[in-house]
Amino acid sequence: MKLLKSIILCGLGAAALSLTSCNDWLDINTDPENPSAESAEYYQRLAHIEFYTNDANQFAAWRSNMACGDWTRYVDGGTYYNMSIWLPGTAINTTPYQWWFVGAYANVPDMYNKAMAAGNYQYAGVAKVIKAYGMMLMTDLYGEMPYTESVGENAIPKYDTGKTIFMGCINDIDEAIDLLNQGLNQSATLPKLSEGDWWNGGDVNKWIKLAHLLKARWLNHLIKKGEGSYKDGKWDPTAILAELDLAMKSNADNTVINHTDANGSTHDVLGWDEPVDYSPLFSVCGMNAGYMVTKMLYDNLTNFAGYGVEDPRADHIIPWAYSHKSANSPAQIKWNGNWRRSLGVDMQSGIQAAGGPLRAIFGVDTAYAHSGNHWWVPSTSEARWGDTVYVEETSRSKGYHANKDLYFRAKSNDDNSRESGTFYTRVSAPTYVGTYAECCFIKAEVLFRQGNAAAAYTAYKEGVKASIELMNSKLRTWVSEDENLASCPSFAPMSQTDIDNFLNNGLGTASDLTLGKIMTQKRIALLFSMEVWNDMRRYDYDSNIFLGWAIPAQHALSAAALKAIPEGKQFRRWMQCSHERNYNADNLQAIGSEVPGANMSLKLWNAADDVWTIPVWWDSDQQ
Repeated sequence: MKLLKSIILCGLGAAALSLTSCNDWLDINTDPENPSAESAEYYQRLAHIEFYTNDANQFAAWRSNMACGDWTRYVDGGTYYNMSIWLPGTAINTTPYQWWFVGAYANVPDMYNKAMAAGNYQYAGVAKVIKAYGMMLMTDLYGEMPYTESVGENAIPKYDTGKTIFMGCINDIDEAIDLLNQGLNQSATLPKLSEGDWWNGGDVNKWIKLAHLLKARWLNHLIKKGEGSYKDGKWDPTAILAELDLAMKSNADNTVINHTDANGSTHDVLGWDEPVDYSPLFSVCGMNAGYMVTKMLYDNLTNFAGYGVEDPRADHIIPWAYSHKSANSPAQIKWNGNWRRSLGVDMQSGIQAAGGPLRAIFGVDTAYAHSGNHWWVPSTSEARWGDTVYVEETSRSKGYHANKDLYFRAKSNDDNSRESGTFYTRVSAPTYVGTYAECCFIKAEVLFRQGNAAAAYTAYKEGVKASIELMNSKLRTWVSEDENLASCPSFAPMSQTDIDNFLNNGLGTASDLTLGKIMTQKRIALLFSMEVWNDMRRYDYDSNIFLGWAIPAQHALSAAALKAIPEGKQFRRWMQCSHERNYNADNLQAIGSEVPGANMSLKLWNAADDVWTIPVWWDSDQQ
């Protein structure tokens, strides 16, 4: 990990508030073979840093979420199908590392140092927020990592423990808050934060609130450490609630990245060569085929905790297909005109062992007598023909795909073959970096653990309400941009009647509130966030805490899955990526002596088949 200097940076004008403004990446080098960090202004670096930081986080979140029970893929559907049956592999573990260290963090120290020298505390404060955000991601995933020597002249930097990284990130976020508060009153002649910032559009107060939320989020990870001062590495409910008091107070305070569908000429430079304007989740799954909602998520959306009231978000998360109802259509399927909503794949049913689910396709294939201009499954096994009930979350884009709208069409130009996609993975779906809803759920959890069920219920209900309203805001944007989308229930905004009914009748009361209800509603609001996996680890995959959860049945039938995660153990970390295992192996091996559970009899403890089961520092009782 020798000195990494980015040779391409993004400059934004003062009015630039979205990725579409990032049209020209500035080549700042006289000689492209000898990049010069000195010639880049600190404010030119920020948009570049933000892009790669967010993508690293979202790629990691998607890959981790596939092991958390809400989504699966068609049987034997590669890496992400494997993740959904608890068979992690090395195909997942490089991109977030690479996009953070090479794409983002290589620029952060220079941005911070130059901003400090210029007295621009806004940029310096943001640099510290992003450093903490990215390095906390690294310890969430890998546990140990070069931290104190992570970006420097040393090509083989030493490793730091998870505790060192965690506490360092807390110190960084504290410094960030101090700097950002100083920046509120800095000289108006300095470059404005809006010149480089597309996460918050240069709003310093939003960055301050985000920093307080991140600190609360991270301190709440420490529940296994025992109660005490966070400065001693303990779970500190008083400090958590104090941070939340200074974080978001409404959706207006959120840090939301509003992705676009412009298909701009600016592409990433780390090998994928994709536009920087669209959602990273669209890149890794939304535009791709085969992803299906599970029964766990389906049930939590359609009959939460058995209250019999459907969540109004259900229609927007569960995918739809344009179809035609027949006498053979299962009674439990929801229809809206000719739109048919997916059912959920039951990961406990043994469906994978029986060869399913298989993908449904559309159109005539003379090799199959049951084919036609309708949805059908290309299999000779009649038992699999019913897999048409599982609708994939695939969507398309007007910009990148030059499509006429956001629907996926299995048969080109045939509206009868449309699929809606799902809210969070569309091309212009927003990234929720930090939200008021998350603040509410953290507050509800802490208060509930303190025995204050009444106050916890108020925060819990407010969190659900904030999540619904935030989703509805984007739905209104989509249908305002294309009024034809409104005829599809996946896009049509939620009615106030349905919202009120769910809030009043679908969430229970303060007297029957449980931690499981709080945490399950939190994961729905934070779907595809790293916090879904973090929460599952914090609470040891407890099915009382995560309603409907169980280890996938196929895990017990797969020798490879049992080798990676033996029976009785759980998915706790990622194996280090090949760059570290190949080129920094001695330092990686050395840190193993400070990792409980590391098999130091091996040449490389981190290459053990079951290294995935070793808890990271905050997920353990190690002090």
